[in-house]
Amino acid sequence: MKEEIKKSGISFWNNKWFKFSIVSFVYLLFVIWLENYWLLIGLAIIFDMYVTKKVRWAFWKPRDPKKITPLVEWVDALIFAVVAASIIRMLFFEAFTIPTSSMEKTLLVGDYLFVSKVSYGPKMPNTPLSFPFVHHTLPFTKYSQSFLTWIERPYKRIKGLQEIKRNDIVVFNFPEGDTVVLEHQEQSYYALKRQLGYDYLVSNFNLGVRPVDKKENYIKRCVAVSGDSLQIKHGELFINGLPAVKHTDMQYKYDIETTSGSLNKLKMRKLGVSEDDLKVSPLTGSLYQLPLTKKNAEIIKMFPSVKSVKQVEMPDGAYANYIFPNDPKFAWNEDNFGPIWVPQKNVTIEITMKNIALYRRVIDVYEGNDFEIKGDKIFINGKQASEYTFKMNYYFMMGDSRHNSADSRFWGFVPEDHVVGKAAFIWLSLDPDEKFLGKIRWKRLFSFVHE
Repeated sequence: MKEEIKKSGISFWNNKWFKFSIVSFVYLLFVIWLENYWLLIGLAIIFDMYVTKKVRWAFWKPRDPKKITPLVEWVDALIFAVVAASIIRMLFFEAFTIPTSSMEKTLLVGDYLFVSKVSYGPKMPNTPLSFPFVHHTLPFTKYSQSFLTWIERPYKRIKGLQEIKRNDIVVFNFPEGDTVVLEHQEQSYYALKRQLGYDYLVSNFNLGVRPVDKKENYIKRCVAVSGDSLQIKHGELFINGLPAVKHTDMQYKYDIETTSGSLNKLKMRKLGVSEDDLKVSPLTGSLYQLPLTKKNAEIIKMFPSVKSVKQVEMPDGAYANYIFPNDPKFAWNEDNFGPIWVPQKNVTIEITMKNIALYRRVIDVYEGNDFEIKGDKIFINGKQASEYTFKMNYYFMMGDSRHNSADSRFWGFVPEDHVVGKAAFIWLSLDPDEKFLGKIRWKRLFSFVHE
């Protein structure tokens, strides 16, 4: 009797109609989430795979199971793995690494983390024809692009679990990454163009163009969301007129003057100061300029060899031409910036020659309008304009290492169609200054990213 019940249970779970029902239900939920009802055609394929079995979908496998070789099994497993991993990477999670110190000490150089795409909703690829598991450059090549622009799709984001909020740590496509100098991809083309001139760049380097989803990935903290007003005064951030949240791990640069000419490397290592940062000024022989948290700055003040510790600050009104919007009318720098309003979807503002520098790139590049300035008049899509209604939400991103971060202070707003996901989980962390097993930061392994 027990054997009959057992066999009946096995046959039930192996029943083709039961399998078809379960797979179809999951697939239907997936289609509803994607809001792409053309994919309902896939139900016919699922029906054939589990019920009618008229088409050999796994055409690489012989009909006779006895003829399936280990090579065929490997091919079968590889195809499944590529498809499954591609779907997970596109819709759920993607692995990233932290290459620079702009987010220290919140995120460290050598942190390997997973970024959640379901948090804000995964965005569909603009260029679906691309080499799997790479971003914009083919493996083992310097400049060969990994994607084809034969098919280019407009921006679409699937519904996520939450909206972007202040203080989220966000991964996004670099807004100024639409054009790149291939020999210097780590630098902004627009910054190089201002420094060297377009003619020099064209004559001496190779330029490349990238769609939104193939721009370089950046990670910063969202300090202001659409509709916020932002200002930085003497290094302090204010949102809507109120002081922003101060994170204990946030860093600024400090000038450190010593009496003996050197700082104890072992002590500095315990404070988390990297060897690359620990350099004496060749002019004075006793002056360091280090990125430090306020807590570490207070500790260093107590060192017997330290004469003074002073936070670096650019004076108010000192114009830095590398700071957004790169216009002398806005005499801003890293420590004194704004006030500036972050564009919000469906909100209309007045645009004039006084404020157009702040929103020109948004109107022209990110929102795809034909933009011109003729004399003192602004033309959008061939018509003179005195106001503009934004089509997308925008965000203002900054690094936690305030004086060591190229962020929205340098290149402006981040459009919503550039947002990739939310930093979620650190699965590995390797210290580049250590060797062998000492490289592993054990306390950071399998830890969540805290805001």
